[in-house]
Amino acid sequence: MKDTFSIVSYFLAFTFALTFLLYTSFHLSRKPISIVKSELHKNCSHVMRAPTETSALNIWYLCFSVPVDRNNYKQLLGAMDYSFLCAYAIGMYLSGIIGERLPIRLYLTVGMLTSGLFTCLFGLGYVYDIHSLGFYVFVQVANGLVQTTGWPSVVTCIGNWFGKGRRGLIMGLWNSHTSVGNILGSLIAGYYVSSNWGLSFIVPGVIIAAMGVICFLFLIERNIGVCVPVQQQQVVVVKSEAEPSPISFMRALRIPGVVEFSLCLLFAKLVSYTFLFWLPLYITKAAHLDAKKAGDLSTLFDVGGIVGGILAGVISDKMGKRATTCAVMLLLAAPTVCRSADQIQRSLCMLLVCGGLVNGPYALITTAVSADLGTHKSLKGNARALSTVTAIIDGTGSVGAAVGPLLAGLLSAQGWDQVFYMLMTADFLALLLLLRLVMKEHCSHRKRPGVAVE
Repeated sequence: MKDTFSIVSYFLAFTFALTFLLYTSFHLSRKPISIVKSELHKNCSHVMRAPTETSALNIWYLCFSVPVDRNNYKQLLGAMDYSFLCAYAIGMYLSGIIGERLPIRLYLTVGMLTSGLFTCLFGLGYVYDIHSLGFYVFVQVANGLVQTTGWPSVVTCIGNWFGKGRRGLIMGLWNSHTSVGNILGSLIAGYYVSSNWGLSFIVPGVIIAAMGVICFLFLIERNIGVCVPVQQQQVVVVKSEAEPSPISFMRALRIPGVVEFSLCLLFAKLVSYTFLFWLPLYITKAAHLDAKKAGDLSTLFDVGGIVGGILAGVISDKMGKRATTCAVMLLLAAPTVCRSADQIQRSLCMLLVCGGLVNGPYALITTAVSADLGTHKSLKGNARALSTVTAIIDGTGSVGAAVGPLLAGLLSAQGWDQVFYMLMTADFLALLLLLRLVMKEHCSHRKRPGVAVE
């Protein structure tokens, strides 16, 4: 039995590390666009030809009733963010449903290989001197769609291997792959941005494609059985139960808490992704730094995010209150996001604090909360709901991720203060959406045996 425990522990550690590295490569490949922006805007008309009335950009914007100012470089750069994130949000709702019906290993491998292809294509635009904005928008849309294969797959895989015990801590540590990927992506893109920004995309594209090959070769989707040695030449294999059938989209929505946490994540992710895509450019303007230094400095936000995600997991495990933990962090985050340019320059630690408080709730909802709801008692043990629930929550959050950077591009033309007011508003809305669940947790705690109820 001791040998069996060691074998299982080994596979748990291996799955934890492998899925961590796999999703690190996803975020690593998303980060370069925010670093390269500060280089592109210097001569936007040379890097990308402004769209005509019949271009792909205007068709994309007409579909969503968003006006285009072809002379505003921030809106042009925001268009690329919006293209990726909107496609990601739409594709996410389908990805979870598809992922439950296909082998996770193959589904994730194909997604990573194609994501590497499209990330490299964006960088090849520099190599081959492509000036068409429609080309870059197309690549971003395609990349956004294929990247939706990642999150439902890795969360389902980690959920299959790890139970509910200390899930907040385990997934808080595991979810630091988001910030680690952002940091590595910033450092890689920053290294090449001033000399050859095409490599800022090509190198991360090659990395995620290589990780896709590793995924195909080594990923084990679930613990299908435990080999227990009985005698020297005898082995007893305890197999898992028969596969349950996937649940429908509407059935997943009826799980208590899915709607509230999904809408909360919409606004929480809006704040996080606005920082992800616009913080380096803001630092460049506010602190008058070059693109590489601004990119390096922006990693402090992601370092804070690592600490915040782990802290949120530990606290929620200790208290047994996921919604309350998120609500408190969102409340504390509001003052930290309202920072003027001179304050950011003088207080670099504010980036660390802000990163922790903003990314803490985002990390907790997308990992431990999603896993809890995907294995809710109302599902009667049907673990195959996890991918669909994860896709619904993260897909709804991705709507906010698409809207936030777009609004930042529009509002920054009126001054950066308008962007920070927008972020504060979104933070408070995320908090309000959790109040019912916070009250429910509080009442549930008071009704426990041995606790007096007023």
